[in-house]
Amino acid sequence: MSEYLPGLAGVPATKSNISDIDGEKGILAYRGYDIQQLAEKSTFEETSLLLLDGELPSAASLEEFDQQLRGERKLKYNVREIMKNLPATGHPMEMLQTAIAAMGMFYKGSKVLTEGYGQEDKYYVHSMSVKIIARVATIVAAWQHVRNGYDPIEPRSDLTHAENFMYMMTGLEPDPLTARIMDACLIMHAEHTINASTFAAMVCASTLAGPFRVIAAAIGTLAGPLHGGANQRVVEMLEEIGRPENVKDWLEMKQEEKEVIWGMGHREYKTKDPRAIILQKMVLDWADKKGDLSPMFETALELERQCEEILGPKGVYPNVDYYSGILYSEMGIPTDQFTPIFAV
Repeated sequence: MSEYLPGLAGVPATKSNISDIDGEKGILAYRGYDIQQLAEKSTFEETSLLLLDGELPSAASLEEFDQQLRGERKLKYNVREIMKNLPATGHPMEMLQTAIAAMGMFYKGSKVLTEGYGQEDKYYVHSMSVKIIARVATIVAAWQHVRNGYDPIEPRSDLTHAENFMYMMTGLEPDPLTARIMDACLIMHAEHTINASTFAAMVCASTLAGPFRVIAAAIGTLAGPLHGGANQRVVEMLEEIGRPENVKDWLEMKQEEKEVIWGMGHREYKTKDPRAIILQKMVLDWADKKGDLSPMFETALELERQCEEILGPKGVYPNVDYYSGILYSEMGIPTDQFTPIFAV
């Protein structure tokens, strides 16, 4: 009789050729490039092409890809109308999954895929990938206005991907620091080996389903609070604590009740998530811009300090969700939009 392994725990389904993790040393690399190097020196557009093609692009290739993205930002009228007819109270991830699935109906599938030849039409997949990358940001930003009864803000082709996303979300062109932080956040959420949503996408793709169906499956998986919703829970947790001086009593209560400390711990890392280190520095950069630390960030620092004393010996440290939600909150982004940004 075959052994039953709950949750496929310990089962190596496949190995990623796109990213690599050293959990003991706290290292994450995309195609051999360290995440800190990419977050500080690359752009979302360049990193996207690195992930798609396997190598850093030439200046000409990057320019071509950038122009393709800028030219694919507008949503079809029908997709916008579908969004307008969805319940305004629905979670943005439900809307995003619906909109992406609907987009797929407007693009004829590749014969290589639809006739089941068992191989990949790389030109078709790349072309559809450009559309998806460009429009997911537009969909997420548009929903912020549509659900409140307003027309969405049209994308601008003169802005970078991160700048345009923030512009469509807020109606204001972001300052350089805000744009750079969002750009780095998108880079750090772009890839992380075989996580749950990637695995769901691979299962869907293995049936030769088209790119839009594959991404819709991944988005549905990412929507779960055990995968993509943790940074929203972190902010709610910090709001519950309130102030740094409340951390000790709150943490003792959670320890007694054996409850989850959101944003703490990662299956892959036995030390601090390298993305959390980068994000923490970005929060400090943001605080320098404002001239002080927000109460939420001060509370987060104190909670991390006390958790490190208690949980550090067990290999439990902050992960990427711990500080990303704080940054998004500081930027004025609603908490239920945090996970959709993960998908952007």
